[in-house]
Amino acid sequence: MPHSHHSHSGQFCKHASGSLEEVVLEAIHQQFQLYGLTEHVPRYRLVDLYPEEAGETTDSLAKQFERFLVEAHRLKTHYASQITILVGLETEYITGQDFDGLDSLLQKFGDRVEYVVGSVHHVDGIPIDFDQVTYERALHNFGDGETNAQEVFLSAYFDAQYQLLQRFKPEIVGHFDLCRLYTPDLRFLEYPSVWEKITRNVEYAIGYGALFEMNAAAFRKGWETAYPGKDILILNRGGRFALSDDSHGPRFVGLNYHRLLDYLHAQGITDIWLLQPSKTSNAAGRSIRPVKFDGEWLGHEFWHGRPTQA
Repeated sequence: MPHSHHSHSGQFCKHASGSLEEVVLEAIHQQFQLYGLTEHVPRYRLVDLYPEEAGETTDSLAKQFERFLVEAHRLKTHYASQITILVGLETEYITGQDFDGLDSLLQKFGDRVEYVVGSVHHVDGIPIDFDQVTYERALHNFGDGETNAQEVFLSAYFDAQYQLLQRFKPEIVGHFDLCRLYTPDLRFLEYPSVWEKITRNVEYAIGYGALFEMNAAAFRKGWETAYPGKDILILNRGGRFALSDDSHGPRFVGLNYHRLLDYLHAQGITDIWLLQPSKTSNAAGRSIRPVKFDGEWLGHEFWHGRPTQA
């Protein structure tokens, strides 16, 4: 039975679909063993809201996140005999205010937030995964026509990621190379200063015990691989991987997990890891730890029934 550590629902995320319970029921239907519910944390400036969030306020986003935690824990209890549900969150980093807000949120809710998916979706305050036009605006923000604009853009992304890793020590490193969403053929080795930052980030995350997600959402975004791409050196440095579908509604649960299996095989990954509650605190002070999955996952029976397209 497969796992996922990263998901969203239309109930608590405007660019997703379906209710949180529908997502859980689909995961049960597909015989998931473990499923993580990780809605986005609130944003703290009106300028950072997306077009589909017209009419929302920063206060309403904060209340929405609180409702998510209530519903997620209800589902965790209600379906405990059928599936293991973990309740976490996915980070944002737009300005320093987001980090301060996350600090306050984690203090407020304590162990009701069981783990953190550490993700970066903005560079220099501009979204990089909304659409290609906005992505290119973020890139050009570092200079039009300058040969090093791409390198400076990528460096800014991995510097933001490093700050996130240092401050919150997320248990799951989310879509590590989202910064090349619209340029999947880009190779980081062509930018030596960027490669140094990638190496730094990978080694730091490994050092405190993070898991790197193998995120199947890249396939539905047109990639031939999952996130991270083939050139990331995580495995060579002893990094450990967890599975994520990054679903945005019930029809995306388990999407392209067949392709994810093939990709894992191709990358020589023989072990997968998952999170489970722990009686002792981890490096971030949360009561959860990574464990190696001790069942059979290399055969297709582990992935049976996974949908391959939305």
